[in-house]
Amino acid sequence: MIEQTDAMEIDRAVKTRHRQMWALGNYPALAEEIIPELGAILVRAAGVKPGDRVLDVAAGTGNAAIPAALAGASVLASDLTPELLAAGRVLAAERGAELEWQQADAEDLPYADGEFDSVLSCVGVMFAPRHQVSADELVRVCRPGGTIGLLNWTPEGFIGQLFATMKPYAPPPPPGAQPPPLWGSEEHVRALLGDRATDVVTRRQTVMVDRFAGPDAFRDYFKTHYGPTISVYRAIAGDPERVAALDHDLTQLARRHTPDDGVMRWEYLLLTAHKCG
Repeated sequence: MIEQTDAMEIDRAVKTRHRQMWALGNYPALAEEIIPELGAILVRAAGVKPGDRVLDVAAGTGNAAIPAALAGASVLASDLTPELLAAGRVLAAERGAELEWQQADAEDLPYADGEFDSVLSCVGVMFAPRHQVSADELVRVCRPGGTIGLLNWTPEGFIGQLFATMKPYAPPPPPGAQPPPLWGSEEHVRALLGDRATDVVTRRQTVMVDRFAGPDAFRDYFKTHYGPTISVYRAIAGDPERVAALDHDLTQLARRHTPDDGVMRWEYLLLTAHKCG
């Protein structure tokens, strides 16, 4: 009983840190300025249609939830971080989208089995620490024959390499946590879904990013806007040499991924499947 209580306390602490990390900086601005089209791409791939009951897991500011609502679906956007949900409500009102917003943990969704026609996540559920637990929840709340749609950064792509670059500077992950970009590996996601999913379709695609004047501009933008990057810098703030080294490494990463035309190409895996049954 004591061990179970300790595990629950550790889990609560991990989730608290996770919420705080995503509230850092200005992720709503980043999502709107850098990757605004990704949610709509996922919604189209999942075949969301009027009248569908849709859940967007780890929805953030509604990158997928808002396009799904505008497509006529009945949408519930869930996320662990209330600050992102609040920003999403404002954005939805500006766009004339009506949907529900609810704080919820991707690893413990407060919804009934088979409640939704489509369960989506756009670069969201990948950041929940325990991949199999999250995948089990995605499948559980989807109705038999319903659609699971996922869009996640690949390990080999730019954002996957961003996390690989930051890893040596970051505190060790909590026990049982897996790297977020694994959700961008087809083999990994197929294993997570197992024999509960059929009609699995995957595509590797890229989003074109021309927002940054150069590698230094990328680094500085992510240092001020992106919660995971801000969190790593905070962890090493007392060591100027490590701060300088991370500055250098992020600049070099951006330089390697910026071709002569100045347009970065960030790779993601787009996956759709139907729940068996």
